[in-house]
Amino acid sequence: MSGDRCAVLCIGAGPAGLTAAYLLSRQHVSVRVLEQDPRYVGGISRTVDYQGFGFDIGGHRFFSKAPEVEALWRELLGEDFLLRPRKSRIFYRGKLFDYPLRAGDALHKLGLREALYCVGSYLVAKLDFFSGKPQNFEAWVTRHFGRRLFEIFFKTYTEKVWGMKCTEISADWAAQRIRGLSLFTAVWHALWPQRGQKNAHQTIKTLVHEFHYPRRGPGMLWQAAAAKVEQWGGHVMLGQRVTALFWDTLQREWCVTSCADTGGAIQVYAENVISSMPLQTLVTILSPEPPVAVLQAAAALRYRDFLVVALIVKERDRFDDNWIYIHEPGVKVGRIQNFKSWSPEMVPDPNLNCYGMEYFCFEGDGLWNAADEDLVAMARNELVALGLASAVDIREGVVVRQPKAYPVYDEGYESRVELIRRWLEATYPTLHLVGRNGMHKYNNQDHAMKTAMLTVQNILAGERREDVWLVNQDAEYHEEAGGGQRTGERGVPRRRVPET
Repeated sequence: MSGDRCAVLCIGAGPAGLTAAYLLSRQHVSVRVLEQDPRYVGGISRTVDYQGFGFDIGGHRFFSKAPEVEALWRELLGEDFLLRPRKSRIFYRGKLFDYPLRAGDALHKLGLREALYCVGSYLVAKLDFFSGKPQNFEAWVTRHFGRRLFEIFFKTYTEKVWGMKCTEISADWAAQRIRGLSLFTAVWHALWPQRGQKNAHQTIKTLVHEFHYPRRGPGMLWQAAAAKVEQWGGHVMLGQRVTALFWDTLQREWCVTSCADTGGAIQVYAENVISSMPLQTLVTILSPEPPVAVLQAAAALRYRDFLVVALIVKERDRFDDNWIYIHEPGVKVGRIQNFKSWSPEMVPDPNLNCYGMEYFCFEGDGLWNAADEDLVAMARNELVALGLASAVDIREGVVVRQPKAYPVYDEGYESRVELIRRWLEATYPTLHLVGRNGMHKYNNQDHAMKTAMLTVQNILAGERREDVWLVNQDAEYHEEAGGGQRTGERGVPRRRVPET
């Protein structure tokens, strides 16, 4: 297909790229999709198959406030969606605490002595009139919940996920993401339940208690989308790493070069390019070369990387959550997926289960570079240490690494992204950014799809009528029902800006 031509080329076969390709090919627009992964479509929403066991790269609940996204899911899979119960909890000291955190539940399970310690710590924080406005995440949480609750339920997990100390994360992020929990109100209603008009946790926004999920994981959805694109005349090409984007000013078209792992390059010419590849990478392979300021802005963008060790275990019904957050400081694992709780069809043998041990890291650090057998051994040992499996019940494991899983919202990232965006839009009107990494924006799966939908509308209209950057602008937690307070931990923190 060297020298092939199409109306639209999509870089990346994740939710954004495949949504765009699906909608365009349905409108009889010629489309090509180039995907770096040699085996799977779906990007970070893919489902990996290991000896008949399916596991996700992270967990992906199918719920959206955008009806057009829900409609597209249904259009693609129909009856292959299961309705599953939503359940996730916090693991600490061998006990599982409600998530989102409910102070009454937490104090009860911590025990009388620890609960009194937490309440005393909370009262001390409330009586501290001299510490001034909190300047970082740690100070903000301590001020609102006391130091002890901060140490138990906030510090360990937050630092595992983001690789930053809580003193380096902005207090504004804490104020935005952690709301609706009143320790005083919870204790009051625990002691005098008949006098309260409302249970404390009922003042928190109601979260979705059920969600839809494909029988064989999210990859099933994106495999169906890719098949439809091919059926309608498009092409989805796997194992193709895009290495160059050249804008031909005379022909008014893009020449996109990609290389396969097996060697050999191909070129595709397109009128429009939709990119979901990391924004940092995109800028470095553009030709003509962008200005120095744009290159420097792209080079300063940061990402948090991720790996999962999937362990096959004998089913002992240790927990039925979709996932649990691990707040134990003595282990490196941050979250554990229970894939049978996502869908029983992810596990081929009812006597077995598959746990996804999730580790957050930076590409190139010691964890990322560790040998697979060492990572499997560490995951086995940590699962046993947590009391969630016996060593004799763990059969085997496999490792999957995911680079650039989370864009980092550190100091100055907004101005850098804005600089890059404005230059690209002014210079290349037919280059469109979509998705989480394409926009360096913490989009969930449905948000990524929505950016692709709006982009397709713009391409079909021949102008940018819709602003894709408004999607998920308020960073609302995607599983909240209605407006109001936010209680999720999934937001991306901002690095604190030191006072001068």
